[in-house]
Amino acid sequence: MDEKDILAQVTSSFQKILKDNLVGIYVHGSIAFNCFHWDRSDIDFIVVTKETPFLQEKIKLLDYLLKIDGSCPPKGLEMSVVLERHCMEFVYPTPFELHFSNAHKAACRADLKKFCETMHGTDKDLAAHFTVIKEVGIKVCGKKIDSVFGMVPKADYMDSIKSDAADAAKQYDRDPAYTVINLCRVLAYNREGILLSKDQGILWGMENLPGTYLPVTQAAGQYYHTGQRFYAEEELVKGFVKYMMIQIFKK
Repeated sequence: MDEKDILAQVTSSFQKILKDNLVGIYVHGSIAFNCFHWDRSDIDFIVVTKETPFLQEKIKLLDYLLKIDGSCPPKGLEMSVVLERHCMEFVYPTPFELHFSNAHKAACRADLKKFCETMHGTDKDLAAHFTVIKEVGIKVCGKKIDSVFGMVPKADYMDSIKSDAADAAKQYDRDPAYTVINLCRVLAYNREGILLSKDQGILWGMENLPGTYLPVTQAAGQYYHTGQRFYAEEELVKGFVKYMMIQIFKK
């Protein structure tokens, strides 16, 4: 299966589980930006419902995602279930009814019922996901994007991506390529108000950052395009992260 097959099967299953409560399923992330790489990307989608799914429905949704995990890309699936009213009348941080990603697979397999009972709350990342859906998102099924998603205030989007950047910078050594690319995209939006894919973020960084950091952005680009192991001098990467955080958060 490829990513399109996976989304088609997820959609078919979710339609059967949620029935009339399903408003639509919408793709964001690298697939929406047309820069998906099977080995280095996940499949990102938002499931919009009219009302909060029942507990047994939540269990069925995640049970299905766990069953198809072996056919998914290594980075897996990232899904949030959100209510239609919070999409059109945007709330920040945005409430969600259920969330799933690779990071939660172990907890789901250990006690799926407990996970589904407790996995709800608010998520700042949804402001960024909704913004991408409005700009380049793909409707897999359901209502048109513009009839479901209202505008996300720029201040909320900026706070969302700044929060994500700060979290990534604290543990940049876990995934340095992702951190470098993410910081480039955030600074590009901060300076120029432009929404960029990972591909575009790498190019922006190469063209707009001090030449000192070109080896860092080049290493991130090589990893993203070819899977080649990220390598740049540790002190240079540290310097890059420090420089970018100052630029992003300066008043």
